[in-house]
Amino acid sequence: MYKDFYQSQNYVNRELSWIDFNGRVLEEAQQKDNPLLERANFLGITQSNVDEFFMVRVASLHKLVAANVTTTDASGMTPEEQLKAVNEKEHRMVAKRYRVYNNELLPALAKEGIFFRHFTELDNQQQEFLRRYFNEELLPVLTPMADDSSRPFPFISNNSLNIAIKLKRAPKDSQVQAPQTVLEGDQEVTGRPQEPHDDRNEAEEKFATVRVPDIYRRLVKLPHENTFVLLDEVVKQFLDQLFPGYVIQSTGTYRVSRDMDLDVAEADTSDLLRAVQHQLREREHGSVMRLEVQGDIDPWLENHLVKNLKVNTIALYRVDGPVDLTFLKKLSGMVHGRDDLRYRPFKPYLDPQFDMDSDLFAAMREKDHLVQHPYDNFQSVVNFIHKAAVDKNVLAIKMTLYRVSGNSPIIKYLGQAAQAGKQVTVLVEVKARFDEKNNVRWARRLEQMGCHVIYGLVGLKTHCKLALVIRRDHDGIRRYVHLGTGNYNDVTANFYTDMGLFTCDYEIGVDMTNLFNMLSGFARPRYFHKLHVSPHGIRQFIDDKIDEQIEVAKSGNPALIRMKMNSLSDKQIIARLYDAAAAGVKVQLLVRGITCLRNDLPVLNGNIEVHSIVGRFLEHSRIYYFESNGHSDIYLSSADMMTRNLNRRVEELFPVEGARTKQKAINIFDRMWKDNVNTWVLHGSEYELLDSAGQARFNSQQYFVDEAEKHQADEHREQENKRHLSTVFETLTRHVPRLHLKRVKNNQHD
Repeated sequence: MYKDFYQSQNYVNRELSWIDFNGRVLEEAQQKDNPLLERANFLGITQSNVDEFFMVRVASLHKLVAANVTTTDASGMTPEEQLKAVNEKEHRMVAKRYRVYNNELLPALAKEGIFFRHFTELDNQQQEFLRRYFNEELLPVLTPMADDSSRPFPFISNNSLNIAIKLKRAPKDSQVQAPQTVLEGDQEVTGRPQEPHDDRNEAEEKFATVRVPDIYRRLVKLPHENTFVLLDEVVKQFLDQLFPGYVIQSTGTYRVSRDMDLDVAEADTSDLLRAVQHQLREREHGSVMRLEVQGDIDPWLENHLVKNLKVNTIALYRVDGPVDLTFLKKLSGMVHGRDDLRYRPFKPYLDPQFDMDSDLFAAMREKDHLVQHPYDNFQSVVNFIHKAAVDKNVLAIKMTLYRVSGNSPIIKYLGQAAQAGKQVTVLVEVKARFDEKNNVRWARRLEQMGCHVIYGLVGLKTHCKLALVIRRDHDGIRRYVHLGTGNYNDVTANFYTDMGLFTCDYEIGVDMTNLFNMLSGFARPRYFHKLHVSPHGIRQFIDDKIDEQIEVAKSGNPALIRMKMNSLSDKQIIARLYDAAAAGVKVQLLVRGITCLRNDLPVLNGNIEVHSIVGRFLEHSRIYYFESNGHSDIYLSSADMMTRNLNRRVEELFPVEGARTKQKAINIFDRMWKDNVNTWVLHGSEYELLDSAGQARFNSQQYFVDEAEKHQADEHREQENKRHLSTVFETLTRHVPRLHLKRVKNNQHD
């Protein structure tokens, strides 16, 4: 029956849904319950989100339009229609972002003594500080680029901040001037300007551009106060020093976003690393997807940019404020003091069984362990690899890496293991978007340290998060496994919510061995015992589980499907969920981002509820949970319900089976479903912030923070009690012999 749901009116366009998600992030910048500097950070995040959206998703639409593709997506829109709709919607979002910036954040920051100033608003001492900063730091680095008959329009790199300049030759009378004084270091240097070259077109308007150097912070902090000036404003103020003999008539900040999608031909992977490196160089020159200019830019400058950058007018964005708001993500780190304007820091809980002083492998042999980051410390995962590297009984380590940090301790320990003579195999996905350069570097480094490195499979990205440790125990060879929903990145683990399972389950261990053999060799396992692996395996498994729930509902018994994911866009999976709801299955979905499903179809009978949580932490974990006939099955996965994850990636889905770990996973979903602070509710095709009026407020993320701190405090008390008892015991053992001797002597005297 599910094919009956394939009509386009039953689906929301993926790209427009993504813009709606970014709008939910923007709402966090408006929430006065959020600390002020965190609100500024949310606004910066919306900017960086949309930058990537244009570089990848909008770029893909442009390619389809250029190839004259007219087929429609699930919602019935052609690529050209999508491109038009996306730009129209994003223009409205840009206007809203800058209203939040100008009307809400700037006044609120000023009220707290945090100021963004223009040069003319500064006193003499502050202006002198900026003048010296420009001459000592910026002037030697800046390079003016002219556009004239002998010098073509310069290349403008992706997302770089630039200043367009309209200027004219200064009148001859004004060119013979007194010597100019320029500051070099602490010395004033005087020199007479060169006589200008003869130019018959002195009255002609000329164009030049200057790139604002990104080696400096965008925010220039004035001494002894929380007052900031934007770097591009400083450059503009002193631009005339770069153009002696010319009069600057107007300036305007601008930025371009280019097609940055990597398109590696994968006929074979014999030299995949070189192909990726070549594409990294090529994509820097991708077509312009968007041109942002300051709202009051001179029309002459704007026309010059549009013409030379070959930008469609719908992709021209005039902004009412600073171009590129990502600098707001750095503001909190530069404001002195004011912890009251930030989220209260917390210390994640580290199970003492997973610290480096404990027998981690014995803890895993005893029972499975489920962790939820960042509330559970990611150090448990790092320690797992570290222990494996230094343990003399460990024979081999196998691991997949999709994204890691720039200074990854896991890379260090894998190399340490290889140098200790252990067999170390690492699949590094060098096609991980925007981490390609980082991953190529790590792949080379791992090879140099003696690891066997795999670069991925032909035509597929390896997105699964797996670590397998083979150890010789007293009773034979045993496999120790970590499976996760998120990357092995010790930095993002502090603000992404993800889940991981540590287990010694025999069948999962066998599945892991078979999966790594598939990734590294020619093995094609006929089946997996407990793992489900995409491409295709996860889709089939989810289909089967939905069918089971439908049969239960048709028999008149209650059935429940609960799923948590980042995005829901696969047409077939959505149709299956429609089919389940129409049959009477209750469906509860937690979807952070893209949601192509509508839940207002009459045939669904209100059986599909969709929540979206946007809060302090980025919800990244994936949970798939099925309950009926008094029985519940719960699974975690690296995969979202997106076509790319199910058809074109290697992903894993794994069961949580132990009674304790299973209940913990269910409780996590329950707490998130109960959230009425960070939750948006889908009504048809639009999300609305949940109205919690009259209800006790419940913030699931804060609940998990409080739980982590409680566990930490309980653990601290337990350790203190142990130390106290140890001290008492030592004291008693020191005095008992003397007491015993005294009794003996007394008995003899009697």
